[in-house]
Amino acid sequence: MSYQLWYWPSIPGRGEFVRLPMEAAGIAYEDCARLADDEGQALLADMAARSGRTPFAPPYLVNDRLVIAQVANILMYLGERHDVAPSNIADRLWLNELQLTIADMVAEVHNVHHPVAAMAYYADQRPEALRAAEQFRAERMPKFLGYFEHAVIANPGDWLIDHRWTYVDTSLFQLVAGLRYMFPKRMATLEPDYPNVVRIHDQVADLPGIRAYSKSDRRLAFNEDGVFRHYPELDAA
Repeated sequence: MSYQLWYWPSIPGRGEFVRLPMEAAGIAYEDCARLADDEGQALLADMAARSGRTPFAPPYLVNDRLVIAQVANILMYLGERHDVAPSNIADRLWLNELQLTIADMVAEVHNVHHPVAAMAYYADQRPEALRAAEQFRAERMPKFLGYFEHAVIANPGDWLIDHRWTYVDTSLFQLVAGLRYMFPKRMATLEPDYPNVVRIHDQVADLPGIRAYSKSDRRLAFNEDGVFRHYPELDAA
């Protein structure tokens, strides 16, 4: 059995949060829009052809007749089905809470470079983005990273929960990687304050499945069309 993952083919974006645990756990999937190699036209056609309970936007995962959208929703499903989440309901809800908080931060990351309108070009809202980035670097990055640091410390094991990795660990890995790309100066200043968050990132990077994925052409590089974008004028220590 192989899942169908639908997401934009040229950016890691939110789809990468779904790819990572599947790669780490060896879960078979088809990255459909990338296989089509048509700049996302197959994705748009697939969404247009669906009816009933349709996804609002990618990423979405297809398993036979089941279509699941929203990153946290997809990961909760994969976690229960493929043992990349604990069986205890309280632990599963805690992981989902952390995943939704990561989603909150990712949304704020996008709003840094698009603070006025999501569909307008960055160049058309650059003055507002400069102000948004200053506030995000000074206040929101420490607030979120401090929360995740506390979450790691709260667990006595080596990972965010229990003694094995879960999908939230892979999401935290992607969050740190994206912030390093977007704000290299700011992250160099902040990371010493959050050693356990960095440790989780490094442990995920060392998982055999992630090592293989990172060396392959399946792992898309960050770029200025995705969620995490590096505009030098928005970064400062």
